[in-house]
Amino acid sequence: MLARIRAWFLAAGLLEVQTPVLSRAAVSDPALESVRGELGDGLPRWLHTSPEFAMKRLLAAGAGDCWQICPVFRDGESGRLHNPEFTLIEWYRVGAGVTAMVAEVERLLRAAVVNRRDLPPARCLTYREALQEFSGVDWRGAGTHEIAGVLAAHGVVPAASTAAWELDDWLDLLMGAVVGPRLGHDAPTFVRDYPASQAALARLRDDGDGWPVGERFELYVDGIELANGFHELCDADEQRRRFECDQQQRLRRGAPLRPLDEHLLAALRHGLPDCAGVALGFDRLVMVALRLPSLADALPFPIDRA
Repeated sequence: MLARIRAWFLAAGLLEVQTPVLSRAAVSDPALESVRGELGDGLPRWLHTSPEFAMKRLLAAGAGDCWQICPVFRDGESGRLHNPEFTLIEWYRVGAGVTAMVAEVERLLRAAVVNRRDLPPARCLTYREALQEFSGVDWRGAGTHEIAGVLAAHGVVPAASTAAWELDDWLDLLMGAVVGPRLGHDAPTFVRDYPASQAALARLRDDGDGWPVGERFELYVDGIELANGFHELCDADEQRRRFECDQQQRLRRGAPLRPLDEHLLAALRHGLPDCAGVALGFDRLVMVALRLPSLADALPFPIDRA
């Protein structure tokens, strides 16, 4: 599968790159936790959760369309679909938007699983449509009590205190525990147009009804999230504001603050070209291709045997 994927990128004409695994900066996203490392100089370093920040620095320097396959690390992530170390395929296209990248992800998916899975044409839903179809919740007007009730009806009860939770925390749980597992069983399913508060590093646009949404998408197959893509945010000031909002959320949750990537912010200020990017989990792709029951079955050495 790796050979087919590499051949696909070679034929597509993208530049293969390699970026550092260790950095003095870490991810600020409250939903992710970086693994800390330390060199002989005593300064803390962080293993990357994604090569995104470094690859965007290359894009700002004029590298053009580029891709890489690399190990990434996320602390505290273990389970049927998670391992603290896994393999990520990440790539960027200059001048592309969400629609073009959705089509490209589907082409790569089919090339990767050829002779293993015969997948029907992909389906595309908005985030709002996905939640309404599989949970009955409309995020535009939903409150936390309504979402908690829907979760309880599906047997989902948060394991920890929800006193500091915001609406997006409840929506994340609803997507992860109820909606996501029901997506992509009949056909690969792309979910796009996430609420602006979940845009992460994506641009915003008006959805046509006056609601701002993130130009972001995710791909689901067999109820498993395989890929996450953005029409990338190029505004350094807005990116800093989002990073600072992340830090405030970390403070409210009692989570440790992490050093922001000032090199990325400087690159954005220098000028990131209009582009879109995608991160696709290779190990989950193996799961899907072979219909394996867990991520551990797709890994030669899961964390308990590493």
